[in-house]
Amino acid sequence: MAEKENPMKEIIIEKVTVNMGIGEPGEGLNSAKALMEALTGATAIETKAKDRNPTFKLRKGLPIGVKTTLRGGKAVAFLEKALAAKKKVLSISNFDGRGNFSFGIKEYIDFPGAKYNPNMAMIGFDVCVTLGRRGERVKRRKLKTSKVGKAHVLTKEEGMEFAKSKLDVTME
Repeated sequence: MAEKENPMKEIIIEKVTVNMGIGEPGEGLNSAKALMEALTGATAIETKAKDRNPTFKLRKGLPIGVKTTLRGGKAVAFLEKALAAKKKVLSISNFDGRGNFSFGIKEYIDFPGAKYNPNMAMIGFDVCVTLGRRGERVKRRKLKTSKVGKAHVLTKEEGMEFAKSKLDVTME
């Protein structure tokens, strides 16, 4: 008799967060926001500086970047394109202790379907993938918050195995 797979142990992509750091407000930030919305198909929001740094002429609250969060089918479709830009090769150091992984794309024209814009600087972006299992919401919900058992928490090895098997990623 074949053993059934526990559906609660299935690893899923919770979200994909895309981040572009520009470093200063102005026209560059507006063009980065338009580029982000064109690449992801989702609304981008501005990120603000958290600390004051006179060397870089930054003050707290100054908009210096853009980000967007993708979930569901949009997240998977975007992730496939982003991994294609990286030639589906990731390093072991791209993974954290909870199985999540992040990688960067140096220039936006490496992304499939992106067209070169001579009015825009060559900027890159970061892609952060959050993996999880069904039922992990109990640790984040507002009412009756509870702990997640050790056996249910994702490990680095499980995240790497998911990337290899489901996303056809190779490790270097």
